[in-house]
Amino acid sequence: MSEGIQRSPISRGPQTVFVVDDDVSVRESLEGLIATEGWQPVVFASAQEFLSYPLCSAPSCLILDLSLPDINGLELQERLAVGGSELPIIIITGHGDVPTTVRAMKAGAVEVLTKPFVDEDLLVAIRNSLTTSSAAIELKARHRALEECYDSLSPREREVMGLVIQGHLNKTVGFQLGISEITVKAHRGQVMRKMKARSFAELVNIGAKLGLGQHN
Repeated sequence: MSEGIQRSPISRGPQTVFVVDDDVSVRESLEGLIATEGWQPVVFASAQEFLSYPLCSAPSCLILDLSLPDINGLELQERLAVGGSELPIIIITGHGDVPTTVRAMKAGAVEVLTKPFVDEDLLVAIRNSLTTSSAAIELKARHRALEECYDSLSPREREVMGLVIQGHLNKTVGFQLGISEITVKAHRGQVMRKMKARSFAELVNIGAKLGLGQHN
């Protein structure tokens, strides 16, 4: 995560659209446009101001001008990418040359709009970005829930799960672990319950999502 960027727990408030642009007239215009759509606008005059702001984990996106007084837009975008940020970024620029656009897209920009742009084009980009952000947050939440379930397993239950999802029969699992088949069945039942798996196929799928390998 980039220096200066802090994350707070998932917010239940409105979806947030951040704006970084050193032109006050652009900031005010975008702030009003964003607010009319029911989103929460948060505007900044510089990249450093944005980096110092404690970001929430609610669905959000960033409208970023390339020409900024301190850190330019591309540098900020690349810094966020290096820090592992998944915040969708919409680039706005008054000088939309091809090399700059390509660099921005390679760095992960979801859209590059040249000023003056049509409001509806920006709104479409924002809607798509917020949908992407929401999906990413939901995916992370589901993965965290799986990790918490896995953490609740005992060491023996993890061993049993690792062997079971590889396709080993209860008898084979028992032989490898030096326990009875009845004990394996009991551990397997606990694994299914704790992992909230409704079927063996679902348990295998969960194992794949957790990246469980040959020795888990």
